[in-house]
Amino acid sequence: MRILLALLVLSVCTFLWWNGLMHPVSRIIVSVPAGTADAVNDIGLAIVAAARSQIGKTVKYDSSYADLNYPMGDIPIESGVCTDVIIRALRDALGMDLQQLVHEDMNIAFDVYPKQWGLEMPDRNIDHRRVPNLMRYFERKGFSIPISSNYLPGDIVTSTTFGRFPHIMIVSDRKTKQGFSLVIHNANRGAREEKGFSLASITGHYRIEQFPNKNEPSTN
Repeated sequence: MRILLALLVLSVCTFLWWNGLMHPVSRIIVSVPAGTADAVNDIGLAIVAAARSQIGKTVKYDSSYADLNYPMGDIPIESGVCTDVIIRALRDALGMDLQQLVHEDMNIAFDVYPKQWGLEMPDRNIDHRRVPNLMRYFERKGFSIPISSNYLPGDIVTSTTFGRFPHIMIVSDRKTKQGFSLVIHNANRGAREEKGFSLASITGHYRIEQFPNKNEPSTN
């Protein structure tokens, strides 16, 4: 009887761990003390809250090409890629529609955007869902800041995984007990909040301090 009970407990624990309900990170996170956020960080906290709201809703990773409505187009919330976490968070928190913003900027300055996909003109269905394009857009709008360990909640960080795959994530307002910031991202398992980056792999660091003025010229 004891053996059967032990097997049942083990099965339940395995199920909870596999489905992210008993993820090891959830036992070591601590919140940044309340009242320390300044006006800039208020925007960051809004971005974090919007990103966190996707956890449990976006449960799959799916990089398939999709025809989207325009503007404000999106694929079903149940799936997405790493960029969709950022797209949805900025849309919900700040009203920024990266689909439209990136598409309009690429129409103006297509030549300065990455060309590794062989496109000859902008594609509003996919351009904003590609990490290198978001990096270039953020740089052109003045959101880029030096890569450092000074990460604030709501900062957007890009990195490479396995040495060559671009990835993007949002810095959380929670840290491990060791003081490392958690991130909210989709890395093949749906939207999750967890330890997600090392300084060695960081390729970009971005901070949105105000909604971009569409009439303001890009910086480069």
